[in-house]
Amino acid sequence: MANYPKKYDVIVVGGGHAGCEAALAAARMGCSTLMLAIDLDKIAAMPCSPSIGGMAKGHLVKEIDALGGEMAKIADQTAIQYKTLNTKKGPAVQATRTQNDKGRYHTAMKAVVECQANLDLKQALVERLVVEGGRILGIEDATGFGYQAPCVVLATGTFLSGLVHIGFATMQAGRAGEFAAYGLPAHLKELGFMLGRMKTGTPPRLDRDSIDFSRFEKQPLEDGTPTFSFSNPSARLPRRHSYIGHTSEAVHQLVRDNLHLSALHSGIIKGVPARYCPSFEDKIVRFPERESHQIILEPEGLDTREVYASGLGNSLPMEVQIRMVRSVCGLEEAEIMRPAYAIEYDFVNPLQLKPTLETKRIEGLFMAGQINGTSGYEEAAAQGMWAGINAACVVQQRPAFVLDRSQAYMAVMVDDLVTKGTREPYRMFTSRAEYRLMLREDNADLRLAEIGYELGLLDAGTLKDNRERKAMIETEIQRIKKTVIKPRPEVNAYLEERQTPALNNGVHLDQLLKRAELGYEAVNRLAPAEPAPEGRVTRQVEIEIKYEGYIQRQLQEIEKFRHLERIKLSDQLDYALIHGLSSELREKLAAVRPTSLGQASRIEGMTPAAISVLMVHLRTWKNR
Repeated sequence: MANYPKKYDVIVVGGGHAGCEAALAAARMGCSTLMLAIDLDKIAAMPCSPSIGGMAKGHLVKEIDALGGEMAKIADQTAIQYKTLNTKKGPAVQATRTQNDKGRYHTAMKAVVECQANLDLKQALVERLVVEGGRILGIEDATGFGYQAPCVVLATGTFLSGLVHIGFATMQAGRAGEFAAYGLPAHLKELGFMLGRMKTGTPPRLDRDSIDFSRFEKQPLEDGTPTFSFSNPSARLPRRHSYIGHTSEAVHQLVRDNLHLSALHSGIIKGVPARYCPSFEDKIVRFPERESHQIILEPEGLDTREVYASGLGNSLPMEVQIRMVRSVCGLEEAEIMRPAYAIEYDFVNPLQLKPTLETKRIEGLFMAGQINGTSGYEEAAAQGMWAGINAACVVQQRPAFVLDRSQAYMAVMVDDLVTKGTREPYRMFTSRAEYRLMLREDNADLRLAEIGYELGLLDAGTLKDNRERKAMIETEIQRIKKTVIKPRPEVNAYLEERQTPALNNGVHLDQLLKRAELGYEAVNRLAPAEPAPEGRVTRQVEIEIKYEGYIQRQLQEIEKFRHLERIKLSDQLDYALIHGLSSELREKLAAVRPTSLGQASRIEGMTPAAISVLMVHLRTWKNR
């Protein structure tokens, strides 16, 4: 096998959202990095919804940015619509979502990757891994040409044995119109990896000029310009509206009559679909009582007429898709520019990964994104960054980068994957995070900027700004706690205006701010700071004071959690010898090989009694 003359520190296989963040992280940490993609014209493509963020996903994007990643900046540069979700709920579950120009997103990210120092970009279809003595040495492409590196990150998306389904028509493809990789998954099986099969899909794209938008509800554009990136990028594109409509019983009956033609319901597809994002024909089967389902028409960009018909994803034949779409009010004349399709692909059981996302079977081999059984651009990008950082840490002989569940959403996701595995496409939810009040979107930079700087992903100026903001927040909190508000007429008039009880005695300002009817504007009215703090400071001050009791309770829970995390489990433990555990638990412990008692406690089926048995055995083992 001929090899490329240059040897790299890290090779990243895949140019999607996981691959881009992995390659950028490794290169920015000083590693000589190569990113290989099947098609360089599809770097950071958006094959499904042209949007970034949303519930819990927005948290991941903010964390990527806080550590020094790129997704948030590109999302801001290419946003054609912003939305803040859950504004009527508490700050822990509020989330940012953008609708993006997918063409500009790809172009902008590709430009960043191409211009990044220490990073080469090449087009190749990877077929095999070069492994010797349980260590990765490089990769081999479809032509038999090789590239060498001591660390490789596989970020292959839906391309492993990818099959696209439209009715009974099946095509080998990683995405519609793109090559799939068949040699690599076969080779992974040869190496002893357990692979499974998953399914996802995408709805049809419609010609904007063939849609009667007057029959849909126009969604208002959000006031202001919320951003993902804490660096507040200045690029702003024109905004575009989305439209909401609904299906009818006629549409549902048409689908029921043609279910036998669906690739999903006829049994052709073997992959496991996502429960949380079902296809349209799946909704009809699972929710027969529903008289209608929501459809959202979302523009795919400023310079294209294609409209993303969210809610109409299916795997029906084209002739049925046309009838189905045209049965929707407002789409009677709609032209389908790209049909909906389902795609199934191979994934690697994530129980075969360490908390660093390095494989247990082969040293130096990392996996990130949909190959690990996840879904979504944001989940993929966060894993890509995690794997890229850890690959660089291996090369540079630095301590591993592993956050715990109290530090970041991305840590919750990785811990879930490597501890519990997944039987369906894994999606991030706020409900998965036990300490979500501490892991808000708005404080991601305060949580993670120091770590990003230590890794070499953030510059000194960014860290300085971060530290100054932390100091301002603490100063303002202490000022508010020391300020006493007396029951003056103008004070009580303001409180009555805000429909909250007047004062009979003097109270500290923080006690007033805890009232549900009052926000930081009350501080500005009753005892303003000089000079006035910026909005990012005042938001943190308000949250810290309003939720002080809940935050203190969660900090106590985190300390208990970290106590178990500090009790490390040796990789040499033989779980088969532990009496008092069921055979099922012994098998799970042996498969996961948890690094701490805390991780062991999160394995499915683990009980407090089993943890006690494990602790007793651990003490005995250490004494021996």
